Amino acid sequence: MKQNKYDNQAFFEAYKEMPRSVKGLEAAGEWHIVKEMLPDLQGKAVLDLGCGFGWHCRYVKEQGAQSVIGVDISENMIIQAQAMTDDPEIFYIKAPLEEVSFDDEQFDVVFSSLAFHYVEDFSAICRQVYPYLKPGGMFVFSVEHPIFTARAEQDWHNDKEGNHLHWPVDHYHTEGLRETSFLADNVQKYHRTVASYMNDVIQAGFRIQEVEESTPSAEALEEIPEMKDELRRPMFLMIAADKR
Repeated sequence: MKQNKYDNQAFFEAYKEMPRSVKGLEAAGEWHIVKEMLPDLQGKAVLDLGCGFGWHCRYVKEQGAQSVIGVDISENMIIQAQAMTDDPEIFYIKAPLEEVSFDDEQFDVVFSSLAFHYVEDFSAICRQVYPYLKPGGMFVFSVEHPIFTARAEQDWHNDKEGNHLHWPVDHYHTEGLRETSFLADNVQKYHRTVASYMNDVIQAGFRIQEVEESTPSAEALEEIPEMKDELRRPMFLMIAADKR
């Protein structure tokens, strides 16, 4: 059974207090990179897998997308997204990403933000997405970086005073389930290598156009001193590919 922590009310209330939940995309540390990887959205049909509060759905509509569908496994997420959205051309569907189904060549863009590391079989997602896209359509997604997901602890190695000494990486090539802590214990994520992400995309038939690893924006480095530690290791991996 697929884990759905976001419909645990205590977990969801904690998630609602996170900066990216309160302030939206501009509080997402990777957004300044991701938005530059998106294609021209004017008149496009867009699918958002793991839409959360619908921030990206509303953004692409503001950029001229003709229609937008957001999918999320969490009822809490869908209710929140619907409450924050006032646009009849944005539709939300409550369903696991792996179980939703759409017509062939229905979309110009399929997007996902920080959802696929919760999915056990990423290669199946890639094969699922490929027929949804029109020829030349774009598949753009972000995930937690494999350097971040390799260890279940997902944390710095600190000295006795709590200063960050280094970010340890171990069991990198051992892919699969990690039981981690994120707002709660026993959160299930799936680790895979950078090579696996890229090869799964390629083997599904896509052509990779761009690969990025997150760094903080100049504004974030200036405004938040502790952001300098985000230059020591990437927290997010982002890939843009097209349907050949």
